Amino acid sequence: MFYLLLGLVFFVGIHLFSMVMPVQRDGLKLRVGEGPFKGIFLLISLMGLGLIVAGYRNLSSGPAAGDLLYEPAAGMRHVAMLLVLLAFISVSASHGKGYLKLWLRQPMSIGFALWAFGHLLANGERHGVYLFGSILVLALLDIILSTVRGKVPGHEPRVRSDIVAVVAGTVLYAIFLFGFHPYVLHVPII
Repeated sequence: MFYLLLGLVFFVGIHLFSMVMPVQRDGLKLRVGEGPFKGIFLLISLMGLGLIVAGYRNLSSGPAAGDLLYEPAAGMRHVAMLLVLLAFISVSASHGKGYLKLWLRQPMSIGFALWAFGHLLANGERHGVYLFGSILVLALLDIILSTVRGKVPGHEPRVRSDIVAVVAGTVLYAIFLFGFHPYVLHVPII
């Protein structure tokens, strides 16, 4: 559990710093430069992500795998799979200039919220609740703060961007479903 929690501290911590302390974040960015700031942010995020994956992988196959906080309701795995597909499409839409991005306004955070919520529906293990609950709270906080601050996309939408988002999101979903989950996390989906 130590690696998972340490990873969450790094990953969630750096994102919280950036979200809830924008003045300090911008001041640090001015002092060190935008490039180095982004590099440090990326390094801390990746370090946290690596610890999260390693910790989750170990906990999913060890004795902690049976440490349930709740028993998921029947059929929630299928609901989760649909929500995660929508999450990948939403995250993909955040990189383009389509109608989806304009409609969702915060597609990256909405995607992570859908991903986390779907996983909470299908997993009741303590370590899963810690991971997915943390990401859900972080994503919802970002949606709220971004909305309050008026951060919305403003571009001329293109249908091509939406098509790319749906295709890319679906392909990434399949890669994670049939590759990452069973072979990296050792958590088969089907």
